[in-house]
Formats: sequence, C-alpha cells, structure tokens
Amino acid sequence: MAVREDALNPPSFTLRQKLWQMHWLLILLLAATASVGFAMLYSAAGGNFEPWASRQMMRFGVGMAVLITVALIDIRLWLKYAYVFYLGTVALLVAVEFMGEVGKGAQRWLDLGYFGLQPSELMKIALVLALARYFHGTSIEDVRRIPHLFVPVLLIALPAALVLRQPDLGTALMLVITGAVIFFAAGVRIWKFVLVGIVTVAAAPIAWGFLRDYQKQRVLTFLNPENDPLGSGYHIIQSKIAFGSGGLFGKGFLQGTQSHLNFLPEMQTDFIFTMLAEEFGLAGGLALLGLYVVILIYGLAISVRCRTQFGRLVGIGVTATFFLYVFINMAMVMGLVPVVGVPLPLISYGGTAMLTLLFGFGLLMGTWIHRDVMVGRRGIGDDV
Repeated sequence: MAVREDALNPPSFTLRQKLWQMHWLLILLLAATASVGFAMLYSAAGGNFEPWASRQMMRFGVGMAVLITVALIDIRLWLKYAYVFYLGTVALLVAVEFMGEVGKGAQRWLDLGYFGLQPSELMKIALVLALARYFHGTSIEDVRRIPHLFVPVLLIALPAALVLRQPDLGTALMLVITGAVIFFAAGVRIWKFVLVGIVTVAAAPIAWGFLRDYQKQRVLTFLNPENDPLGSGYHIIQSKIAFGSGGLFGKGFLQGTQSHLNFLPEMQTDFIFTMLAEEFGLAGGLALLGLYVVILIYGLAISVRCRTQFGRLVGIGVTATFFLYVFINMAMVMGLVPVVGVPLPLISYGGTAMLTLLFGFGLLMGTWIHRDVMVGRRGIGDDV
C-alpha cells in the first residue's frame, strides 16, 4: 500500500528550526572568500573603496539575504517550479536578442533601470534546476536509454545556442560541462560520454568555421601569445609577468607594479587573481585556493547527504558550476586555457555573477536544511 508523502513528512520545519539548521560554517567560508575580493578591489582602486569595493560589499550583503531566503524555501517548491524558472530564463535570453545592451563587443545585458541583468549567468542555475527536475522523475533504467536523453540534451542545447549568439563562448561551455556533470551524476553510462567526445573532436574543424574572428584569435593567442605581444597576446603575457614577479610571498598589499602601473588589464574582473598573486605571492594564491577547495568539499558532502535525487543533483550542479568558475578563471590567467572572460567567484567585480552564485548556494543550503524530506518521483503530492 502506498504511503502518502505528507505522512512521511510532517508539516515542515518552523522558521526558527530552519535557521538553526543553516550551515553557518559554509556561510562563514563564503564571507571569508568574499572578503578577499573586497580587499583586492580596494587595492585595484589604488587604496580606495570607490568605485568597486564598496559596491561589491553591498552586492554581497544583498546576495546573502537572497541566499538565506532561497535556503528557507521548501525544496519541493523548487522542484515544482523548476521548469517555470528555466523557461522564464530562456525568455530573458531571447529578450537579449532584441533589446539587450551592447558592451565590449557583446550583447549580453538587459537594462532594468536600476541595474543590468545578465540572463546567461542566471541560466547556469536555471539549467541545474531543470535537469535535476527531469532526472528526478526518471528511473535509472530510463536514464540508460538514449531516447530518454533527448529532452535533457535539448534543455542544454537551447540556452547554449542562445548564449553563443551573444556571443559568450565561456558561459556556453560552462552550461554544456555542467549539464554533462549532472548527466554523469544521474547515471548516464561512460561510453556515451566517450562517444560524444569522439564526435566533438571529429566536428572541431567544422566548428572552427563558425567561430567569430576574435574567438579564433583567442585560440591562436593561447597557442602562441608571443606572436603578437603588443596586441592579442598582451593580456596573457602581462598576466604571466605579474605572476612571476610575485614570488613566494608577493610584493605586499597595494605594492603590485603590474597592476598599479596599469600594465595588467581588467584587474578588477577577469585578472583579479593575477593581482592577488603579485601582491601576496604563491602563498596568497594557495590560501585562496584552499578556501575554494574547502567550499567545494562542503558542497559535495551536502549533495551526497541529501536523500532525494532532486536535491542531490541540484547540489552537485551548483558545486560543479562553482568549480568551473574557479578552474576556468585560474587556468585562463595562467595561460593554461584561452581567455574566455569567466570571473573568479566571489572575488571578481560583478553584480549578476555574485548574486547568481549566492542564489545557487542558497539552493545548496536548502538541500542541507531539507536533506531528509522525501519527495515523490513525479513531484509534490505524489505517493512514495
């Protein structure tokens, strides 16, 4: 005899109980990481809180309020409205095509009056919710059948194509890789990933023809930055110089020459890790990396602890997104991957990326608070 879900889940925790169950140590780690960002933005402005550090602090405060609010919402509601959230974000991406603001050669922002919104950042979380919702309602036997993967592949391909049109290759790649991680966590067989990898490599020459000129130049610069040291290779060469000059313990706070003499481009956004390495050296870079590693470990631990497939996949998806931010930015500024404009999470200056990340961590925190709440395969109110 089927047992009602409500019988297994007495009416929810009180607000006080939920606040008590918040993972406050993880919140402390996020605040500590963001504080490093405040300090580096203060340094980037030559020892001034304006224009970057003060705004970033306010955004972090708003983001923490978003995190706590999202965490307190019953995880079953996020399951119920996952597709609605996804379709709404797709609609915002379509709106960018017609009324998006153009900046730095790309059309990625919507002007909402008081602030600009970058829907492609929001899609990183919307896609996680949608894929988690789909695989939550699918048995492991169905996951292993190729026809049942057409819908989630479409869920990834649609926003990735819209983001590529902006153009934003870095975000499109993050969407695809995050989707692949969720596929793997949901039980998709390894041989299917190998097959897709082979097809991707075979199609690379064709894909090259669809890249824009500046994207091709980034790849060529990655392969040989010294070929154009004063042009396309300038950013990465200056970044490597700053890294090397930092040494073991750095030149000291506010003492970086590459950054403060304006040799280092975009030091408040894409190349902020380079500035940190110059001022605090290898020790400072490893300390920040240590904070990131601990956050990632907590993210995976919370995901595994959740009893529902939806909660597990949401947690893994958010953690994977955070990892990709860290890996791509650090590898980019060290010349290990082409420059694609991915910010360093909680450190780089930027409003939408900060709020999106903290929204995602709110979902992760929600999976922790509701880790023992059981959810039927088809959603709220289903028999389990």
